[in-house]
Amino acid sequence: MADDDRNSKENEKDNSTRQPLLKNRYYENCPGCKVEQAKQMYQGVPLRHLTSVWIVTLCTALPISCLFPFLYFMVRDFGVAETEADISSYAGYVGSSYMLGRALTSVLWGIFADRYGRKYAIIIGIGAVVVFNTLFGLSTNLWMAVSTRFLLGSLNGSLGPIKAYATEIFREEHQALGLSTVSSAWGIALVIGPALGGYLAQPAEKYPHIFPKGSLFAKFPYFLPCFIISAFALAILIACIWLPETLHKHNVSDESNEDAEALENGITGKTVRKDENLLLNWPLMSVIMIYSVFSLHDIAYSEVFSLWAVSPQELGGLNYKTDDVGNVLSISGLCLLLYQIFLYPFWEKVFGPVRLSHISGVISIPILQSHPFIALLSGFTRDLLITIASVFMYCLTATIITGLFLLQNRAVEQHQRGAANGIAMTGMSLFKAFGPAGGGAVLSWSEKRLDASILPGPHMVFFVLNLVAGLGVLMMFKPFLAEKKKTPSEQLH
Repeated sequence: MADDDRNSKENEKDNSTRQPLLKNRYYENCPGCKVEQAKQMYQGVPLRHLTSVWIVTLCTALPISCLFPFLYFMVRDFGVAETEADISSYAGYVGSSYMLGRALTSVLWGIFADRYGRKYAIIIGIGAVVVFNTLFGLSTNLWMAVSTRFLLGSLNGSLGPIKAYATEIFREEHQALGLSTVSSAWGIALVIGPALGGYLAQPAEKYPHIFPKGSLFAKFPYFLPCFIISAFALAILIACIWLPETLHKHNVSDESNEDAEALENGITGKTVRKDENLLLNWPLMSVIMIYSVFSLHDIAYSEVFSLWAVSPQELGGLNYKTDDVGNVLSISGLCLLLYQIFLYPFWEKVFGPVRLSHISGVISIPILQSHPFIALLSGFTRDLLITIASVFMYCLTATIITGLFLLQNRAVEQHQRGAANGIAMTGMSLFKAFGPAGGGAVLSWSEKRLDASILPGPHMVFFVLNLVAGLGVLMMFKPFLAEKKKTPSEQLH
């Protein structure tokens, strides 16, 4: 009995000494600590935060792809291409200018987000969408189109901070769902954007009873889809005023060793360890390299598909109108949304992000190469099969990108997550800058070799895309891909 009383008193003493430490876990005026407190109190899935992440990502990504269906016709109207086959090459320059601008500034925006907060970086990025996406829709020549897209890419540095934000705003068990929301919104934006561009470009020709000749939208036939996206971005920009900040903002230098240890173990999410060189973090850098390869494949496929679909049948295309492209991509977007919400979280738990990415990459290769064969068909059968192929491609790509998001954000601590995502955005943007230009050039070249004995016409461009996909799949295996091992403290949490 005496031993039991002594143990009971010691336990009470331990609890009393730990109580002040528990109280010091959170700082009153720190926005990041407020988020951590909210995460501890609420165990369920925060639908409000999911909606915020989804809408902000959608708003950021919509301008990237909205131009694809009408870019062919926009460049044609500029009158810079000597032949019809050369239009795809000039269209690639416009598509690449955005990614080149983003590649030059992504690390700076990541550092900005780590220093001043994710919220401020997101707000500035959405503000850039409002201004420069509007100006792009008013472009009257190639150089104006290229320069406005370049400035939009340079100043819209919010996608990296959004990924960091999606990791920090959710509890660990919901991080896969949070990052799945980012990739879902990104994938859907790559579908809804072209759908808007397809339906709303050249409105005076399609809807003359609403947009008569001589109106603003007749003078600027590609302004309406850009205007709709910019108006949506303006509404989201106002709503972002109430977006909670996840970055911790307090000085721990004067705290006791016990508090510093508590902070380091992730109680507040603020680390006091010395910053590591992210370029030497191989789990991070290996994921970024793979992410860059698949980003190249993603953007190249998005542009090639739209340009190939509207190309004449004699050049191996589908001879679609912008409305037809919009129909295919709208269906793909709806299916992608349902897949990311209802199927991806289940499959991620069953296979894990790496194995699921392996499976998706392998399946995508034969589906991609089937596109030019489907073009040989006609009527409803062709339209149905090309829609199914598009749905599969977008869902499989989103699966791979989401898995890489998870690995990337788990490879670093919170105080370096913005910079890490900035590095990822730089690598991804450099590859994506090459994607539209390279894809457009290869498509233009392939349309000039319709009588080749090996991979004639569009078969070549889809084969090249498959080479990129195959490289990405090979890189996802060890020893190239390395996953960060959890520390004992991280395993406890």
